[in-house]
Amino acid sequence: MHFARSRTALALGSLVALTALVGCSATPSPIDSAGPTSDGTTLTGGPTSYPLSIENCGFTQMFDERPSRVVLMNGASVSEVESLVMLDLEDTILANTQNYGMSDMPGLVEQIDALPTGDVDMAGSFEIPAEQLLALEPDLVIATTSGGFDPSSGQSSREELAEAGIETLVNPANCAMGKEDATEEELGAFDEATVESSFDFLNLVGNVFDVQDEAQVLVDDLRGQIDAVSAAVEGKEEPTGLIVFPGMSMMTPNGMPAVFLGGIFDDVLARAGVSGALKDSGLTFTSAIDEEQLSSADVDILVVGGFTRGEDLDAEAAALFAEYPQWDAAKNNSYVTVSDGVYVGPTNAAAIDKIARAAHPDAF
Repeated sequence: MHFARSRTALALGSLVALTALVGCSATPSPIDSAGPTSDGTTLTGGPTSYPLSIENCGFTQMFDERPSRVVLMNGASVSEVESLVMLDLEDTILANTQNYGMSDMPGLVEQIDALPTGDVDMAGSFEIPAEQLLALEPDLVIATTSGGFDPSSGQSSREELAEAGIETLVNPANCAMGKEDATEEELGAFDEATVESSFDFLNLVGNVFDVQDEAQVLVDDLRGQIDAVSAAVEGKEEPTGLIVFPGMSMMTPNGMPAVFLGGIFDDVLARAGVSGALKDSGLTFTSAIDEEQLSSADVDILVVGGFTRGEDLDAEAAALFAEYPQWDAAKNNSYVTVSDGVYVGPTNAAAIDKIARAAHPDAF
């Protein structure tokens, strides 16, 4: 089991190298640094009491005040910047390097495009080089994974940034990525991520930036949207679905389209009333899938993902159907296009709604 987790982390880690890649307390009370240090993923319902101590991926961070000069590392993600934007924290962003150019939630791309980039020159790298990051003088740096602070890749380490008085955060779902000494708990959080992991990060941001009320409203709204979709498809026969990102074929050693399995990907499908086509195969990631396994997969509906501007996902679906005409999805031209909403992030509700409507049109 540990080997499977390590292999998954390695495969996803290659995406970072190649392409960049809740609940609430029943008793509201302010977060108090005098109490036990927490990971900050549970809202208390009260105002933040600074200094605030957060335990994040094995590092204790102490926030003396609300961050106001935030840098977002790339990590082939938009989850973190989207979370800040949806909590109306654009004014705290000093430099953002996260941008897919498409989103399952209308309007988000334009809001992200409008954010400052800090005029950083990543010089062929996929993250901000250490020297440029330090020159920005942020008070907080947020990374998608622990690998965002890898000095062997030219980034500043969390220790180096701490010495400069700069706090750091990693999305708790991704602590294990790029971390050689990841704990069993961190490995489990990575492999077993769900939509709740997306809410965890929103809660963490809510606590650190003293916007707990806004985070609570947003999480409740998103959870309500998802629950409504799940209720609409409850009891209906589940078609089998496969999440494929054709534009990420560079991730795979054989050039096959990137197929995403397990964790949050299966959770997103399940909440949309769809069963993962390969969820019981024992496979963990696209690099473990060969041509024969993909050809023989039982696919009723294809979920085609994109992440860069200008991708023609309809054409990508047609190409895949031509390559795998034996799929029922190909015979029925049954597919739906998605983007950021199948990953850990605040747009899961939008993707779940899109998938459910395509899989169960009679339910809406």
